[in-house]
Amino acid sequence: MKIVPLLALTALLAGCATAPPEGPRFDHSLTARAQSDRIKYVILHYTVSDLPRSINALAHGTQVSAHYLLTDTNPPFFYTLVDESRQSNHAGLSSWKIYNQLNAASIGIEIVNPGFKETAQGRVYAPFQQAQVDQLILLLKDIVKRYNIAPGNILGHNDIAPQRKQDPGPAFPWKQLADAGLIPWPEPSRVVARMPGYQEQLPEVIWFQRKLAEIGYAVPQTGELDQATRNVISVFQTKYRPSLFDGTPDAETAAMIDVLTTPLPVIAPATQPESNTQP
Repeated sequence: MKIVPLLALTALLAGCATAPPEGPRFDHSLTARAQSDRIKYVILHYTVSDLPRSINALAHGTQVSAHYLLTDTNPPFFYTLVDESRQSNHAGLSSWKIYNQLNAASIGIEIVNPGFKETAQGRVYAPFQQAQVDQLILLLKDIVKRYNIAPGNILGHNDIAPQRKQDPGPAFPWKQLADAGLIPWPEPSRVVARMPGYQEQLPEVIWFQRKLAEIGYAVPQTGELDQATRNVISVFQTKYRPSLFDGTPDAETAAMIDVLTTPLPVIAPATQPESNTQP
């Protein structure tokens, strides 16, 4: 009887063993209906800096970033700093409606703008170049189309963090975004029609708090006009009435909030009566 050498026996057994799989197996024939795009929001910022320092902070720094940086050059253009498939660190501690920590569900756009400067007459905010706004609207329309983003989900950093942020500030032309069909806007004639009632009887603070929460803001629900509530009212006014944003709940602010939270009913087109004539 021959004794099989150990090396030969090992080789023989190895030949009988099943080869390990090269990787996981997939079947791509099924697609779940219950899904949506990860990107649900676009958040707008100003850099409070010039272009070189903005690039240094957003592209070379390790703390903050953005998907896009809109320059103030002539003509302006976008730096693509973070691919849309990846998360950028632009929103920080944030909240809107049911979402918190919006970095994971948003695209961040930084706009080169010095922000503001303090003067003897008070704080003065720097205007945005019209060419910048034109470029921004083009990008926003593209993003909205690709991700089916709701009009109420294009926001400022101050909208999602009203206790600590004020960008893009009262000089940002939100009305131009509304005119482009990108965000909702309180229709002026409806606001004017509702103002007399609110001038006669202003709602209680809890009404403002509930309505602002309905829009999406994180606001206390205490019925008290505390500083946190004033901050949220101020942010709302900064967007929709930048001529006065002192955080005071007044009749015009109430009318604008009311109009935004009670959209007009959609009227179905009239149908033509059926003809009794036979062909």
